Amino acid sequence: MVSSEPACISDLEKAAEKVMQSGAWGYYDSGANNEQTKYDNVSAYDQYRLHPRMLRDVSQISTETTILGEKVRTPLGIAPCALQKLAHPQGEQAMSAAAAEHGSIMILSTYSTTSMEKVIAQADGNSYWMQLYVYENREVSEQLVRRAEANGFKAIVVTVDAPVLGRRLVDVRNRFIPLPHLRLENFMDPAVANAPGGYPPGAEYSEQETFGATFGANGDQSLSWENCIPWLKSITSLPIIVKGVLTAEDTALAIKYGCAAVIVSNHGGRQLDGALATIDALPQVVEAAGDEIEVYFDGGVRRGSDIFKALALGARAVFFARPVLWGLAYDGQQGAKLALDLLQNELELTMMLTGTRSIAEIDESYVYQPVPRWVRYESTKDAQGKKQRKLVAKI
Repeated sequence: MVSSEPACISDLEKAAEKVMQSGAWGYYDSGANNEQTKYDNVSAYDQYRLHPRMLRDVSQISTETTILGEKVRTPLGIAPCALQKLAHPQGEQAMSAAAAEHGSIMILSTYSTTSMEKVIAQADGNSYWMQLYVYENREVSEQLVRRAEANGFKAIVVTVDAPVLGRRLVDVRNRFIPLPHLRLENFMDPAVANAPGGYPPGAEYSEQETFGATFGANGDQSLSWENCIPWLKSITSLPIIVKGVLTAEDTALAIKYGCAAVIVSNHGGRQLDGALATIDALPQVVEAAGDEIEVYFDGGVRRGSDIFKALALGARAVFFARPVLWGLAYDGQQGAKLALDLLQNELELTMMLTGTRSIAEIDESYVYQPVPRWVRYESTKDAQGKKQRKLVAKI
């Protein structure tokens, strides 16, 4: 008898598309404009080849590592994604239960359809981080940060690649609007959002929830390193992680302003189309980070070997959203856990076949990297004021 259970993430993707409404599927699947970066995120891994070592004892392997000084079972983590009840009625609560069962870090989106209190209540020794957008009305952002810290979240992950929302043509064509019964519970009064019997009768949209429902319209487009990171550090003792870094220059600034880590991410290809695939951007960020700051990774992960390659190139943890969202749509908590298990098992298989027994052993010696495909120049002037073209980067 042939098993009908998905055998890989690609199978989960197909299964999820069959059960999701077209608008919801398009929201999760879409990239910006021509979706070049979305597709590059996935295909770029194929340009990297593995360099395995033989006759090593791999009878016992471990994926334990440390992230922000805390021991974790696995470097796999769940990236933030909004509106998870579009995929399944239990949404982020089911996702959190899967993360806890697997021992993975979960980053909760500001735009969660489940309150942060309900999400972290599923914890079983695993850590939770809170993703944050900084708004023109800083009071709204501050309330979210303080609420997350009070509820036991271990870090603030500030998204910096969305001063405005990217143009996602699939959503435009679908005229996508989230279903009206989905509430943004992190913007609600916690007493209402977390009422034991559900929302009290006649629970109206508050002014703050209406503010949240505008999504990117209230983002602070004047946000800068100078006015964002010091402000965040003044209102919380939690580590600040910057999500959306793709360059050595911004990594250096993250170090300068005292961030705990950066996440190499291009928002799943949903913001700036034409940006580098994250696996191609990773090496320059790792080199700039040195031993000063931890580097995490997000983008295009579909196989355990993708995770291995990112770890080999210097990522300390690897996050992903679409694979677990497909799992969530397919079978709720168990589907999300299946996605985590598939990637975990594939990572462990890759480790055994390359002769690596621990995460610490995985380094760039196990990966053949492609020769530089892109170069970047800057214009400078010599002592006489004559314009010169200077090669500054090869990727």
